[in-house]
Amino acid sequence: MTQSPRLTDRTALLRHRARARSLGPELFLHDDAAVDLQERLNEVNRTFTSAAVVTPFLQPWAEILPGAKIVADEEVLDLAPGAHDLVVHAMCLHWAEDPVGQIVQCARALRPDGLFIAVLFGGQTLSELRAVLAEAEVELTGGLSPRVLPMGEIRDLGALLQRAGLALPVADSLLRRVSYGDPLRLLHDLRAMGETNALGARRRQFTPRAVLLQALARYAQHFSDAEGRVRASFDMVWLTGWKPHESQQKPLRPGSAACSLTEVLGKTSQG
Repeated sequence: MTQSPRLTDRTALLRHRARARSLGPELFLHDDAAVDLQERLNEVNRTFTSAAVVTPFLQPWAEILPGAKIVADEEVLDLAPGAHDLVVHAMCLHWAEDPVGQIVQCARALRPDGLFIAVLFGGQTLSELRAVLAEAEVELTGGLSPRVLPMGEIRDLGALLQRAGLALPVADSLLRRVSYGDPLRLLHDLRAMGETNALGARRRQFTPRAVLLQALARYAQHFSDAEGRVRASFDMVWLTGWKPHESQQKPLRPGSAACSLTEVLGKTSQG
């Protein structure tokens, strides 16, 4: 039986993350997301006593959830069924070969009425870099190779929660724009984040120097502000769902309404 090609080269991904740690990882996006997570948890009228965090970089998350179990984002997660009242999938679901499977495993690890939260990069991430790399490569080589990870749109990502059997699903996003004095600095940051190209279908040769220089020149030309700084977009998508429990809000059964919407609207307009 022929196996489908894998989206992610797991060996390369782990190598890139190890290199990022050796460089001193650049985790400002993780730091921002961790602060956002704290704010979201503060809005929930609940004290969580047994949390787990799925992440490749533990430091920002351990500070927000001290004592939480830190779990590597392997294909099979080190999570026991029903062991946690909070599971956070932090900044790595976009690399998952099977994102639904990852969420299903997190859901199984939750106790009834436990909370699942994920934060990951969405479809608008690095839109500027994608554009200039594609334009430069097509112009200079006549072809196009996979260079930036394809990332899901918020509607599709939100649907994963229901497919995983979680209740009260919510998906929202925040477009984070970062400015750089030089587009080359963005590439350095991506390396220090462990977010460089680990696609299974990527070209194994180095990017031709001419392609890279052309892409950087296009970046500075098309995506600079009045001060000459270039922008980079990071689409932070948040997914939230609850392990089903009988105490949770449920929609009314169809046909159980005491009066029709037409009657309600009619009475409102008369009033």
